Amino acid sequence: MAKKEVPLMQLSAYLPDHTYEPVVAFLNFYKVHLTIAKSRNSVLGDYRHSVDTKHHRISVNGNLNKYAFLITLLHELAHLIAFEKYGNRIQAHGREWKTIYGQILSQFIEKQLFPADIQKELLKTLQNPGASTCSEENLQRVLYRYDSPKKGYKLIEDLPEGAVFKIKDGRTFQKGKKRTKRYSCVEMATSRTYLFSPVYEVLMVTGPND
Repeated sequence: MAKKEVPLMQLSAYLPDHTYEPVVAFLNFYKVHLTIAKSRNSVLGDYRHSVDTKHHRISVNGNLNKYAFLITLLHELAHLIAFEKYGNRIQAHGREWKTIYGQILSQFIEKQLFPADIQKELLKTLQNPGASTCSEENLQRVLYRYDSPKKGYKLIEDLPEGAVFKIKDGRTFQKGKKRTKRYSCVEMATSRTYLFSPVYEVLMVTGPND
């Protein structure tokens, strides 16, 4: 998906109030080349370390709400700082990265820049940060409340059993029962069963009795 570099003065449009200055301070200090991606299904953001004298590169999906955008950007900044400190000697989301991410995140939490429900989940995150925002279902569920409403779109957990829905690649499924943590759903075209996260966003096609 196409990316564009965002002039730092325009970055405030993507960030929550009162977070622009501390974010720009990080970007300037570490000489980050920040780009905004329109949308990616597999990742919310990514980091690529500098080569020779080139800048560090971070990209974040521009379709995220402001709180999700900030959290994703801080996640990728933690990768950058971990690389600066340890190089390739550590696991991508290992103990060292978790420590650095927690330290960065706590700076923003202490300033009470997030709504109370998001801050509550972030405090839990500090205990053991996940590999991605999407891997932490409670946090993703709360962040979803701040997305702009999209007609017909819902989280799978909010659909009634038997409802038919579409995912982003156009395939159609029928929602089944929950298996421990995920929902068992049958693809209409192939009758194959797939497991979906309860906080996966889908487009509802019909209800169970339609």
